[in-house]
Amino acid sequence: MMPDALEFVDLAFLYTWVLLPILIFFARVADVTLGTIRIIFVSKGIKYLAPLVGFVEILIWLLAIGQIMQNLDNVYYYIFYAGGFATGNFVGIIIEEKLSIGTVGIRVITRKDASALTIALRKARFGVTVVDAEGPKGSVKLIYSIIKRQNAEHFIKLVNKYNPRAFYSIEDIRQVSEILPSTQTSIWRRSMSPIFRFIRNGK
Repeated sequence: MMPDALEFVDLAFLYTWVLLPILIFFARVADVTLGTIRIIFVSKGIKYLAPLVGFVEILIWLLAIGQIMQNLDNVYYYIFYAGGFATGNFVGIIIEEKLSIGTVGIRVITRKDASALTIALRKARFGVTVVDAEGPKGSVKLIYSIIKRQNAEHFIKLVNKYNPRAFYSIEDIRQVSEILPSTQTSIWRRSMSPIFRFIRNGK
């Protein structure tokens, strides 16, 4: 066999068994990740960005599935396709945690005197409502606050600092009339502020 022919065979082998499977894998990672982000945008009511992300998502998916359909007899591609899907879910969850879009409600139930915690939360400019309540073992304090999701970590740190044995729960909130701005802003939030301004304008 001529050297040129050998080189052609090597390139074909490299494309079929290395480059194409990698392309399928990363295409699947990208489209599943975008799908996760699109679902987040839909759930948060970001109506302009969600269709755009969905458009790019389906284009990438068509690229990946098109290669699978052309090679239905190659189980090797199925493995990379499935691996890309699994990895895309993981990456999507990580990105969702970093974006921290939306509003959450936090409930804190504590038997300990909550005055120090309440003062600390209000100093951090968290709007909190404190009421007396009755738990299964006696009187408790119920602290409730609605905050931006990116500030939830700082809120919980204060709870753990002043009332480490307190019970708390966090739930997503779709719409709220007003939130007191917190003085705490994450580094991620500051670096991504232009993007978040665009997202808010697209709601």
